[in-house]
Amino acid sequence: MSQPCRELARGSTEMARNRSRPDGLEASGAGGAAASLELLYRQHSGWLLRAIRQRFGRDQADDLVQETYLRATAYQGKPVENPRALLLRIATRAAIDSGRRAAVRPQLVGGDEHEHGSADVQAEALALKQIILGLPPDLRDVFVLSRFGGMTYEEIAAQCGISVKTVEWRMSKALRLCAATLTK
Repeated sequence: MSQPCRELARGSTEMARNRSRPDGLEASGAGGAAASLELLYRQHSGWLLRAIRQRFGRDQADDLVQETYLRATAYQGKPVENPRALLLRIATRAAIDSGRRAAVRPQLVGGDEHEHGSADVQAEALALKQIILGLPPDLRDVFVLSRFGGMTYEEIAAQCGISVKTVEWRMSKALRLCAATLTK
C-alpha cells in the first residue's frame, strides 16, 4: 500500500474510532447532538464572527452569531459537507430577517420621544394615514402588505391570489396616487 493510501486509511480508521464525521461534527449518540453543536461552535465561531463583521458591520455581529448558532440547531444530526458555508448561509438569512424586522418597526425621529409627540409630527402622520386610507381597496391592500407588512411581491401575490405583475402594477399605481396627493 502506498504512503498516501496508508495515511488515508489511517485517517478513516481514526475517524471511525472517534465517531466523528468529516465535517467536524460528532456522530449522534449519547449527547452527540449537543456535543456536535459545541464542536461546531468551537471550530468556527471566530471565523464566523469575522465574516459577519466584514459583511454586516460590528454593531450586529454578536447578535447574528448567536442567532446563527440558534438556527443551526435545526441541522443537528444531519450530515453537513461544508459547515462554514452552512453557517454563513444561516447568518446571511438571519441578517436579512433582522433587516426586515427593523424596516417594519417604526423608528423614532432623532430618537427623542418628545419630537415624536409634537403636533407637527402627529399632523403629518394623520395626513399620511388619510392618504393611505383614501386609496382604492385593492391598491391599499398591496401597499400596506408591502410597506407595513414587510412582505415581498411574491408573498403578496400568493396571499391575494393575484400575479406578481398585478402586485407590481398596483404598487406603482398606489405610489403615484400617494405622491400626487402629497404634492397638492
